[in-house]
Order: sequence, then C-alpha cells, then structure tokens
Amino acid sequence: MAASQFRMLRSSLPGVEAVIATTGHHFARHTHEQFGIGLMFSGAQKSLSGRGMVEAKAGDLITVNPNEVHDGAPIGAARSWNILYFDPAIMDGLAREVAENGQRRSEIPRPVMRDERLAERFRALFSAVTGDEARMRSEELLLSVIADAMRETAMQEDLALPQSIVHARSMIDDDPAAEISLADLARESGLSRFQVLRAFARATGFTPHAYLVQARVHLARRLIAGGASLAEAAAASGFADQSHMTRAFVSRYGLTPGAYARGHSQFLA
Repeated sequence: MAASQFRMLRSSLPGVEAVIATTGHHFARHTHEQFGIGLMFSGAQKSLSGRGMVEAKAGDLITVNPNEVHDGAPIGAARSWNILYFDPAIMDGLAREVAENGQRRSEIPRPVMRDERLAERFRALFSAVTGDEARMRSEELLLSVIADAMRETAMQEDLALPQSIVHARSMIDDDPAAEISLADLARESGLSRFQVLRAFARATGFTPHAYLVQARVHLARRLIAGGASLAEAAAASGFADQSHMTRAFVSRYGLTPGAYARGHSQFLA
C-alpha cells in the first residue's frame, strides 16, 4: 500500500463504517461521534486517550468512544490498522444485549487491548462485515466482540462537567455553523473570557475554538454522508470555504472529505 492511504470499504451492517488505513500521519486532537474498534496489523503508535497516553503495536486492538479526545502519532515511519465505527444507537442496543447482571456500560473502558483471541474474532468480524458472510455470522461475531470490548472489572466514572461549561458547550453544539465569540461563551456560562477559556480546556480537552472546529467537522461529515456536495457541506457547517473544511478534516481523520464522499456514494450506487 501507499505510504499514506485510507479506504472506506462497503459494510453489510447498517450504522457501521469500515476503514482500512496505512499512514505516517500525525493526527491532531479530535473526537468522533461514533464508537470505534480497530486492530493494528503493522507498526505502532502512541496516542492520547480517555485513560491518558497509551501505545499500541501490531496485534493490539484500539478503541475510541464518542466525544473522547484523542490524537495519534506513529512510532517509527508508519502504522496500519482496520477499524469499524459504530453509530451510538447501534452500540447502545448491542450494549443492552451483552450486559451482565444488569450492568450495562456506556463506554468501551480500554483504549488498547492485548488479547489474541479477541483480535482473531475482530479479524473475522471485519472480514464478515466487509465481505459476503451470512448475516447471522456477522451478528454472532459482532455480539461476541462487543461483549469482550465492554468488559472490565472496574472502571472510574467520568467526572461531571461544571454547569457553566455545559452551557458553553451546548451553545456550540446547538449551532456549530454560527459565529460564536469567546465573549458569547462567557456570557452564556456566567464566567469571564479567561475563566471560560481555562475551564473549557480543562473540562473537555479542547479550547473553545478547537471544540467549535471539531463540531463543524462532525456536522460536515453528517452532511456529506447524507449526500450534500462538498461546497454545500462546507458552507452549511460554518467553514470559510471548502479548502478550510478539507484541512480540518484531514488534520483529524487523515481522510479528505472527497474520499469520504466517494466512499459513501459507492455504497449507495
């Protein structure tokens, strides 16, 4: 494969996206709206996660939860992985099914997992989802992988966000395309501009502006998946132009909006 290549593969399961990647790209801090479970098959990387800095190497499973701030850099020249992204509604249903003793998790607790048996089942799942396996086989593998990915003996609960930052974040989430200033967020949260800047970064892992750009990338991704043109998506999600959207998209995901659009259009053809 090329030094840096991302490909979306056809997925047989609704609400599940499949991506294969080989890259030396250094990802900026970003989040996803989806859950992700992947398998490193060559090289290694280090990344920020909800559990701090972690490292993953070939054979390790890697995971991410919705809105979990993370980044990623190769250890060496490049690394490769396969990954499945799950819409939250899909994952919520799966988590209910695999819950043990009525204890349903809302997150995947481990950012890196070293488990040869689970890795082998993920390989089979990825192959089934992107191939011509029987639907029942895909569902069996999916439930098995999710059950083990969600399992952990102990897990700390996330600290609640301060209400002032909840208000500021909601202002961005409600309309990412809007022109919002730090002064606007300060008024909404009842803090000074400096207080909101410091508290927002401490609570979310992003400065307010970085969070706004990330929210616009999420909005653009949804619009593109829904069939909007790149120019329409850029304008509707608040980017100055299409090139600005492309830079933000690639910085976070390594994949251009055009490649993402082509991936979705081939599935709908």
